[in-house]
Amino acid sequence: MTAVGIDGIEIRTGKLQLDLAETFAPAQDEDPGKYTEGLGLHASSFPDVYEDIVTMGANAAHRLMERKGLTPADIGRIDVATESAFDNSKPVSTYIAGCLEQVYDDNFHHANKGERKFACISGTQSLDDAYNWIRAGRNRGRKALVIATDTALYARDDPGEATQGAGAVAMLVDEDPGLVELSTEQGFGSADETDFLKPNQQFPSVDGKRSMKVYLARMREALEDFESAAGDTHPNDYELVPFHTPFPGMVRKAAALGYRHVVRDTDVEISIAEEIGRQPRREEYKSQEQYFDAVKEYTDALTETERYQAWYADAIEPTLEIAREVGNWYTGSVHVARVAGLKQALEHDRAMAEKKLLVASYGSGAQAEIHAETVVSGWKEEIAALNIDEQLDRRHDISFEEYERIHDVHNHDTENDADAEELITPTQEFVFDGWGRMGERKYRYVR
Repeated sequence: MTAVGIDGIEIRTGKLQLDLAETFAPAQDEDPGKYTEGLGLHASSFPDVYEDIVTMGANAAHRLMERKGLTPADIGRIDVATESAFDNSKPVSTYIAGCLEQVYDDNFHHANKGERKFACISGTQSLDDAYNWIRAGRNRGRKALVIATDTALYARDDPGEATQGAGAVAMLVDEDPGLVELSTEQGFGSADETDFLKPNQQFPSVDGKRSMKVYLARMREALEDFESAAGDTHPNDYELVPFHTPFPGMVRKAAALGYRHVVRDTDVEISIAEEIGRQPRREEYKSQEQYFDAVKEYTDALTETERYQAWYADAIEPTLEIAREVGNWYTGSVHVARVAGLKQALEHDRAMAEKKLLVASYGSGAQAEIHAETVVSGWKEEIAALNIDEQLDRRHDISFEEYERIHDVHNHDTENDADAEELITPTQEFVFDGWGRMGERKYRYVR
């Protein structure tokens, strides 16, 4: 069976940077450690006045297509995943295709276009759709373009404000991929939950504590379901474990619970039993509450062991490197984590070809998906071609006053000035260019 997976990937971050410790924390009269240590975030990326989900997605897709030597005729479908759509009918994929047609002689008239919505997991769902389309033989030799793009903004003074971010990830899905091959096995954990939602509103309503519990519960269900299809997991099976990362602090909790699950009844549990004891079993306790207390105590002790900390440093920590500097990208978050892990592997000359990743995606509302990916031999060339470090270095460091103005520019409920002054002059990129006759957003390519 021919391998199908991600052949190429590109990241586009918003061009502005808000330093959480130096700029945001003083303005909020907060200890910087609340953000840098508690949340695990150092900075957030924001879009300049001419940037939005369309421009970031189109710019990422354009660089990917140029680097791969592709034309519109090579693309059979364009799937966009976003939580930040501004139209309830016309999909963002049509806007992005329209942008790209400005720089190519050909068009995307024969490409299937759509938009996926299930909070942050929809980026992975779009990847699944492209995979299934190719596996079904309906692609006629063409490739799929999957774009996850978001402006993850919260209302001012909302508890989630510090986790904000903006950016896009474009992925090319094809046979005989050059980056990772996707597994056929998947695991899901899904339930009707109200932890994070946007009922006809731009900024989310969030129950933070509830969302954390739901995230962890759905991840556990997805891992159990994945094991029912792929067999038991072991921490030695996977070189990297990219999680959906709203903020790195959330991944710290998920990683500990996941590790505890996969080492249960294994050589790892036996090897550390003398140090912290055996994992609690439900039948050993009179009540559910006593059992949960014992599990929490064991998990806390587990994270203090050298074995766990070594695993975390190798499998988890590398995937958080970019998220710390850009914040939450909603649908793109787990895909940024994949890139971050592979990028650090390249920088440290870590052998990854034929090694496996365990990818853990999540979307509020709520659903988790876990699947495996096998890194292929061309991964080094693909990761080396990224310019994410240059993008991060070029970001304009904004003051708190500039942050307030930019936030207002991107707030749909305020009177936005289409001629608001940009902070970085655009060049060789797609930009927002005002409004059309029916209130639609217009775009152009700046050469």
